[in-house]
Amino acid sequence: MKLKLDLDELANDFFDNTRLMGIVAPLKSYQFCWHLNHLLHFDFRINNDIEIQLYKKNRRYYFSVFEYREPVGSLVHYLYNNQFDGEYLLPEFRHLDFLWLMKGDTVTDAFLQQVMNPVKTIQGVQLVMELTNEQIKNKGHLIF
Repeated sequence: MKLKLDLDELANDFFDNTRLMGIVAPLKSYQFCWHLNHLLHFDFRINNDIEIQLYKKNRRYYFSVFEYREPVGSLVHYLYNNQFDGEYLLPEFRHLDFLWLMKGDTVTDAFLQQVMNPVKTIQGVQLVMELTNEQIKNKGHLIF
């Protein structure tokens, strides 16, 4: 008997109760995180254990993921680099530099706006938008 891993089901479980933002900000990831930490009083840090590796065109591509866990509750913020060496984590969103996933607790529309609005004030940030699950074709690329 063969067991088949249902990737769609896995993706649905992973994205259950999440919110995702796309950000256009041609900044280095460490600079962008510094701005976020300073502005929002967060503590984004790179988490090499959940770095995303994709294998395309006979080579590996590495997409760093920064993580911040809220001190109260179970909400975790993940900031993904969408680009590495000319490849994209989500090719359907080539224009985005970063993807920000909020997971682990309910994120209200009001809370999402409380996060999005200050991010828009960072010098170099050109766009901050919410992405819906339906817009994402390569959901599996975000799962660590």
